[in-house]
Amino acid sequence: MKRILSILALTAATALAVDEVTTSTTTTTTTYGTGTVTEYVPGTTFIVKETSGPVTYRYGKKVVYVTKSGKVLTDADVRTRIKVGAPVRVQYATEGDARIVNRVEIDD
Repeated sequence: MKRILSILALTAATALAVDEVTTSTTTTTTTYGTGTVTEYVPGTTFIVKETSGPVTYRYGKKVVYVTKSGKVLTDADVRTRIKVGAPVRVQYATEGDARIVNRVEIDD
């Protein structure tokens, strides 16, 4: 009888240990900023003058450039249309204090 109780207790303890799951979450907030481009070097520098002052954005793994109507710009379009003084709307994710740009919208 003691042996059966010992086996049941061991089985219960094992079942509890298996049910323990550790999870971690990372919160990323997506936000928009609007203004005019004050400094732009593809893949390196992207600074936008917003109402609060100049804001520096870091580049994400992939940045999509689109028009307000949603048309994706080609690399050639990006080179000619994204320039100092161009009004833009920037979609970015916040990671700590950094703003990581992942989408840039420009006028049609």
